[in-house]
Amino acid sequence: MDGHRVGAGPIRPAAAGPGEAYAPMSTTRVTAAIAPGAVYTMTNAASGNSVLAFARAADGTLSPAGSLLTGGFGTGAGLGSQGSVALSPDGRFLLVVDPGSDQVSAFAVTSSGLQLLNTAGSGGRLPISVTACGGFAYVLHAGDTPGIAGFTLTATGLAPIAGSARTLGPSAAGPAEVQFGPACDTLVVTEKASNTIDTYTVGPGGMASGPFPHPSVGVEPFGSAFNGATRLVVTDAVTNAVTLYAVGPNGSLQALFGPVPDLQVAPCWLVVTPDGRFAYAANTGSGTISGFALETFRMTLLDANGVTAVVGGVPTDLALGGGGAFLYGLNGNGIAGFQVQPNGALKGVTFVAVPPTAQGLAAS
Repeated sequence: MDGHRVGAGPIRPAAAGPGEAYAPMSTTRVTAAIAPGAVYTMTNAASGNSVLAFARAADGTLSPAGSLLTGGFGTGAGLGSQGSVALSPDGRFLLVVDPGSDQVSAFAVTSSGLQLLNTAGSGGRLPISVTACGGFAYVLHAGDTPGIAGFTLTATGLAPIAGSARTLGPSAAGPAEVQFGPACDTLVVTEKASNTIDTYTVGPGGMASGPFPHPSVGVEPFGSAFNGATRLVVTDAVTNAVTLYAVGPNGSLQALFGPVPDLQVAPCWLVVTPDGRFAYAANTGSGTISGFALETFRMTLLDANGVTAVVGGVPTDLALGGGGAFLYGLNGNGIAGFQVQPNGALKGVTFVAVPPTAQGLAAS
């Protein structure tokens, strides 16, 4: 394999059965050990949603660790969102949306695997993205009147926060992602179809105030990731670029730098390394990943042609694991894994197969 493309053939779980590539091995727990880390996606199957777990070795390679029913249902189709599967910042909980049944499922992450805590009504129609921080969680809905709804997150699972439901901006259309800021006091929602970035402030008890809508610099803001408490990087899927914003108090948002063209097609999903040095965007129309070097007030492409790695297929999500040492990309039929080099380059290290309906990606 060369330094950019993952060329290994798909690795299929031993539990696969005829006509069902990933039959759930348990309704309550994934029993395989997942130390030192793991990667998670969901099947999004309309017949019953499941989490797929893959154990991450120290070198970034993945091996199947089982599947687990969420207690809800998927849609069997793409969600056009980032964050449909999410880990809490402390790594104790995994949250998964069940878009076919308007639910969200909470799992405890233990040294021996995942344990389903509960499955709760999501507070709206068609949940597509979820985020957690500081003992709270918010879910983004794309159906009917798009909006967000809040929950407490404890060792017993999710519980709705009464009165926490909020609509998006007045021109709400095509929501893509909800995420907490690192301090747990800010929420950001990207709206693809209205070219809007909504912010909310989060107060005591997890109650959100807002929305505070802001026009995006680029067309079709999709994926976003915080770089520290005051910087937000956002992909512009139609204008094939990435933009850097400053997030201020009281829900303020200001463009700082860009858009920076990535020279590829349809950058959608985006992650920022924990050390704040690099951002990576998955280009759905190109089957590639573009890397960016980040600074406080600017960012630049890592590669002159915008191709830091080739994922292949149709990329549909990204996640960082191992404290930012590894980058994983969902590409429509599998998960490709890369080792992040000191200069931001990506070296292919693994590939595992997943169902074509799989959505969402989270890694530890």
